[in-house]
Parts: sequence; C-alpha cells; structure tokens
Amino acid sequence: MDHPKRLLLGRALRSDALRDTLLRKRIALPVFASDPLSSVAYAPGEVLLILSIAGLAAYHHSVWITVAVVILMITVVASYRQTVHAYPGGGGAYAVVSTNFGRRAGLTVGSALLVDYVLTVAVSVSAGVDNLGSAVGVVENNEVASALVVILALALLNLRGVKESGTLFAIPTYAFVVGVLLTVAWGGLKVLMGDTMRAPSADFDIVPEQTDLSSLATAFLLLRAFSSGCAALTGVEAISNGVPAFREPKGRNAAGTLAIMGTLASVMFLGIMALALHTHVRVAEDPARDLIVDGEPAGQGFHQDPVIAQVGEAVFGSGSLAFYGLAAVTAMILFLAANTAFNGFPVLGSILGQDRFLPRQLHTRGDRLAFSNGIALLTLLAALLVIAFRANVNQLIQLYIVGVFVSFTFSQTGMVKHWNQLLADERDPAARRRMHRARALNGFGAALCASVLVIVLFTKFSHGAWVSLVGMALFYAVMTGIRRHYDAVAGELALDVPEEELDVRPSQVHAVVLVSQIHKPTMRALAYAKLLRSDSLVAVTIDVDPEDTRKLKAEWEQRRVDVPLQVLDAPYREVTHPVVAHVKELRRAHPRDVVSVIIPEYVVGHWYEALLHNQSALRLKARLLLTPGVTVTSVPWQLASAENARRRHRRRHERHGPRRVRRGVRHGARRP
Repeated sequence: MDHPKRLLLGRALRSDALRDTLLRKRIALPVFASDPLSSVAYAPGEVLLILSIAGLAAYHHSVWITVAVVILMITVVASYRQTVHAYPGGGGAYAVVSTNFGRRAGLTVGSALLVDYVLTVAVSVSAGVDNLGSAVGVVENNEVASALVVILALALLNLRGVKESGTLFAIPTYAFVVGVLLTVAWGGLKVLMGDTMRAPSADFDIVPEQTDLSSLATAFLLLRAFSSGCAALTGVEAISNGVPAFREPKGRNAAGTLAIMGTLASVMFLGIMALALHTHVRVAEDPARDLIVDGEPAGQGFHQDPVIAQVGEAVFGSGSLAFYGLAAVTAMILFLAANTAFNGFPVLGSILGQDRFLPRQLHTRGDRLAFSNGIALLTLLAALLVIAFRANVNQLIQLYIVGVFVSFTFSQTGMVKHWNQLLADERDPAARRRMHRARALNGFGAALCASVLVIVLFTKFSHGAWVSLVGMALFYAVMTGIRRHYDAVAGELALDVPEEELDVRPSQVHAVVLVSQIHKPTMRALAYAKLLRSDSLVAVTIDVDPEDTRKLKAEWEQRRVDVPLQVLDAPYREVTHPVVAHVKELRRAHPRDVVSVIIPEYVVGHWYEALLHNQSALRLKARLLLTPGVTVTSVPWQLASAENARRRHRRRHERHGPRRVRRGVRHGARRP
C-alpha cells in the first residue's frame, strides 16, 4: 500500500532535512506570489468591465483607478515588509492581531484569511479553466470536472513538498512575468516610435447600461470599479504568513521577496492598463448585448477575449509566436495562482492548530515535510466551492477580496499598537525616529485599507460579498468551538494533586505505556500498568516535536514519576513506525515473553469529537494487533461529554423503553 504513495509523493524526508527544504528568494517568489502576479491577467479587465456600464465615456476614469490601486499596492507591501521583520515566526496578520488585540480579533482575521485562501483556489482554477475552455471544447463542456482535476493535481504537487513544488512552478511563473514585461516594453517602444497599435475590439462601440448618471451614481460606479481592481492585491499577505519557509535570515529574505513581488505586480498592472487604453480595448459585462460590432450587437456567439489577450494581439500581431506564447503562459499562471493559497493556507492552519483553534493534526508535517493535512483540507473546501458555484468565475469573483482587506486593516492597526508599545520603552533617539516613521506608514496603511474595506462591502455586498462574511462567521464559530473543546478537555484532564498512586506490582510481561503528556489518563494508564506482573515497565514517548518532548521530560523529572521514560526518535514525524519498531525489538530480545502495549484513550460523547482525538491511537492499534506476541490495552478516560451522552441514553431508554414493551405486548396478543 505504501508504493503508490511513494510514487505520487516521493520518498519520505527526515525531520532533520527540514533545513534543506527552506526556500531561497528566487523560489519563494513563485511559491508565495503567483496570485498577486497573476492578477494582471484579470484585474485590468475587471476595472474596464465595471466602467463599461456607463459606456466608453467612463473609460478615462480608469487612469485614476489604476493609480489608486498601485498606491494601495505599494502601501500594503511596505507595511507587510515591517510585519515580517517584527514577526518572523510567521502567521502574518493573525500573529500581529492576536498579539496586540487578543484572541477574538486574531480569530476574526484568521477566519478572513482562511476564506480568502479557499476562494483564491476556486477563483484561480475556475478562471484558468474558463480561459482554456475558449480553445479546448472538451474543457468548455466539462468545466466543473476540469476544475476539480486541476485542484487535485495542484494538491498532489504541493504534497511533494514546498521546495519541490516551487521548483516546478518557477518556470511558468517567471515565463509569465517575462512575457508581460516584454509586452509592456515592446508596446512602450512602439508608442515612442509612433507605431499605431489597435486592439481587435478597438472599432467596437459599447451601449451603456446606465445613462445620465447622477453624481452619486457615478461615484458609486467608480468605487465599484476600484474595488474590482483591488483584486490585484489578493495573496500579498501570503509571504508574511509563510516566513518560516524561508532560509535564514528569514525576515530579510521574506521582506526582499515582498519588495520584488510588489514592484513586479505594480509595473505589470500599470503597463497592461496603459496599453489597454492606448490600443482602445473594449470589453463589456454582457458583450452579446452591449458590444456593437459593425452597427449590430455582437450576439450570443461572440467570444470576448480577456484584456491581456487583446493587448498582446495589438502589440505582437494576431497569429504571431509571441502572441501565442503570452496566451499560453497567461493560462498557466491562472492555474498556478492557486499555489499561493496551497502554501499560505496550510501554514496558517498549522499555526491555528498549534493554538488549538483547528484540529492539532494540521500542525503535523507530512512525509515530505509539507503540512499535508492542511493541503488536504484546502483541497476539499475549494472543490466543494467549485461544485457549489459550477466553476462560474463571474459569481465566484464577487465573493473575493473581502477577507483580504479585513486582514489588511486589522494587521496594520495591530502594527500601530506594536510600535506604540515599543516607543513606550525606547529611549534611543535614532531608534525612536525609525519607529515613528514605521508607525506613520502602518497608520496610513490602516486608514487606507479600512477605507477600501468599506468601499468593497458597500459596492459588493449585494453582489455576493455577503457569502464571504457568512463563511468567515462559520470558520469563526467552528474554530471557537474547537478551542472551547480542547480547553475543556485540558481542564478535565489536568492533575488535581501533585502525585497519584504509582505502586508497581510484579508482572510476567513487558509493559510499555505510551505517553504524550502528563495528565489524568496518563497517570491512570501507569497505575494500571503497575497492577500487571511485569518483568519490566517503561513509559515511551515519541519525539515528534523536540520542544514538546523537552517539556515532557522536564515535568516527568519534576513530578518524580518512578517509571523510566524512554524517548523514541521520529525523524519522519510519524508515530506508528517508531513504536512498532521498538515493540519488535523487545520481542527479539525476549522471544518467549509477551509485550503489553498500554494506550491511554479518551472516550468522547459526540462523533465530531472523535475526529479531534485518538486518531494516532487507532492507527497504532491496527498495526500492533498484527504483530505476534503483542497485546494492546486501551485504558479509557471518559470525558464529560461521554458521561453526558451515557446519561442521555439512559433517560431515553427509561422514557421510551416501557412504551415499546407495552406496544409489543399488545401486538403479540393479537396473534392467534
């Protein structure tokens, strides 16, 4: 069963190989920045589509909208550069907000980012399928299935490891960047030389959906176009979330990658928009009705090419090799834009899992040192979203960017508080001047992002933004419930007395008690093991996390537990294999004896709680039960929810049991 997994994902990597998987800047850029870079393929078109509602006369406003988006991009990138220096442990906005404003605010930001990452995958893949479908009929007729295949393929690539997937994605990402920059440079040179360039839609006319707009209606339209153009900023925060994936010095390398990403995205966005206006690109929300071709509506059979495709045709000429090359790398980058989320979501999920807001399994690295469970969860959620919206880009994109600006606003406000706290204790004049400048930048960023958030909510709420808010609320509720459950279990399992009875009694077996931490279930399992007539008794823990292991050993010695604690190395972070290997070694040393493995387990009262506990124990028991000469004993510890479930079952039995009996008697009496 292990061979197909190795074929798909490659050989497992040891924990000490994590250093070798850390990213250089040239690989980190395509890993974490493919989403904001790819926005050049659709953000200019989104601006022009909204302006087309008022007709061609409104197109001149796109200049100021473009400038505003670029200013916003520069501000956010500069602000996040300070974040990665101040919080090099990763977590980005979640870490900043949790530290400065507390758990609830941090959870709000975490919920917003999780929603945005799921939407990034759904929107990017659906947009790529939509572009590819215009050329490949099979894809066009099976958009949902095609999108699901792409999502699964991206998941498998990322399961192979961040560094390996980054290397695979680097070539198409850099090819897209080079293709767009060459288009902008060649187009700019032709403009300077006085060469006439015209987009294929330059001679089309647009029928405005709304005419004689009032000042208020015009302002609303411009704000809506600006909010659509802000899609160019999605994914900017992924680098700050993924700082731990960078090589040392992590903060400086992450900040450098942010600067490169911001520069490239701004130049590309400005260049494509400038060429779109110069070549007279025409697009409309409903091209069949609103685009006028040779005096007639374009009709249902008309295919509206994306803005970047029209610009490429105007600059390089229809049918040229350069034009087809730009089209190919554009379609590819739209698929790969989802890779930003496949790296950001698992890292954030790991941090939330470590903080006990998500299942702890999300904090565990897989065979290839990637956060495999986080990748699997993102794949499932994105697939469900694609199925629910039938891979419709126009519907999905309306849900977009709300979560981004929630996190931007909270993050920059949190950085202002961060600098205020440091200034209170700092006395060096030069350092204070630097902090004042940093605070001013973050304050400006917070005000700007808050304004954009209001605009986005105002202009997009009825168009689908409310769905994102519902998604954020659901994530918040689920994570709050998970944290409440973990806290309740921790309180229930905490030792109430310094020591418990640990009398060892002789036995004829070799007892091995599995230990993850010192709490009531562990002490009960040790007490039970001492009742057996053992030739030897040892407690065993698996070194998955060195810091957790160090704390366990220290507490073990502090409590003076009179059972030796043995630490098993787990270089691949997998619990089952080290335990099975240890048990087999005992069997080889004592072939005529029995090895009794004792596992403390929680008894829960709800099915969803079972997903949060005992998963490693289930896998371990399945392996050990197949090993000759080994017995496995579960020492149960009933949680409060299990006791409540037992009481509910007993009350139901008492309430309904006699009634069932009476019905059975009456029914039986009618038989001959």
